[in-house]
Amino acid sequence: MPQVYITGIEYYLPQDTLDNEQLALVYKDWDAKKIYKKIGIQKRHIASKDECASDLAEKAALKLFEKYNIDAGDIDFVILCTQSPDYILPTTACILQHRLGIPKYAGAFDFNLGCSGYIYGLSIAKGLIMAGICSNVLLIMAETYTKHICDMDKSTRSIFGDGAAAVMISSQCMSEYFSIGEFVLGTDGSGANNLIIPAGGTRMPRDDDTALLTTDQNNNTRSMNHLYMNGPEIFDFAVRTVPNLVQDTLLKHNMGVEEIELFIFHQANKYMLEYLRKKMKLPSDRFYMDMEDGGNTVSATIPIAIRNALNKGLIKPGYKIMLIGFGVGYSWGGTVVSYHA
Repeated sequence: MPQVYITGIEYYLPQDTLDNEQLALVYKDWDAKKIYKKIGIQKRHIASKDECASDLAEKAALKLFEKYNIDAGDIDFVILCTQSPDYILPTTACILQHRLGIPKYAGAFDFNLGCSGYIYGLSIAKGLIMAGICSNVLLIMAETYTKHICDMDKSTRSIFGDGAAAVMISSQCMSEYFSIGEFVLGTDGSGANNLIIPAGGTRMPRDDDTALLTTDQNNNTRSMNHLYMNGPEIFDFAVRTVPNLVQDTLLKHNMGVEEIELFIFHQANKYMLEYLRKKMKLPSDRFYMDMEDGGNTVSATIPIAIRNALNKGLIKPGYKIMLIGFGVGYSWGGTVVSYHA
């Protein structure tokens, strides 16, 4: 049975940014320092008007190819996780296959998932390789959530940023690689309406009525065409789900908390992650947070955090790292990867 490895991680963030000082000018009752203290985000990267998920994905992939000397001709599957595809159809992964010069015999598809998307993507890629369907999978997470956010909705505008991460997953290990463990996955569709863009699909096509702006009790303005997030419900979901997910992931790997050198969760916001860390009594020196300069980039947060932790020398050979994703759907997933160099 083939082994499966992560053999490269890179990411790309758009050039334009939105910082807390700019937000404080828009929302007069906000203070830039208070925003940062609560959510742990100083700035977000914002895709330009003509910059789509495929553009961010392509740039992340090209950075990956250059850093790890990857030949596009060796890739035999492309998987793109996005909730902001270029088109309803065709699938954006097919567009990327062509633009990146990946062979025509390669498989390619998108899957629509949010903050747990990286964990699900790893599980899909591992399954494809172990089934003998392919050998080298290019997994990309790319989001332009800010295109779905109303400028006057501070509940979402302060949290989300745009970005893409590209990950090489292979049956052949390199000099530097992560071995991929087992997976715990879960779903609770009863929470679907708590993080949603109501209009735009076949259930509710966009029209003049869905474009009407309304203001809620917290003074957030949006239409049915925009992203809606019920913050308290999402928080409660995370508090109910994540501790059990961590325990189930430990059990799946027959490990104790003390055997995990680093915990990397989906980078939702500082307040939520600190609450979860304290609830689970996880040590702060082994709990990595990395959202200050990028915000919540949805499915890309975990691979971006891994890359930055590597750059800072916080991941050393032999380290076991627990990866935990959770969010829109509701959907969640966990795994453990081991670093070798």
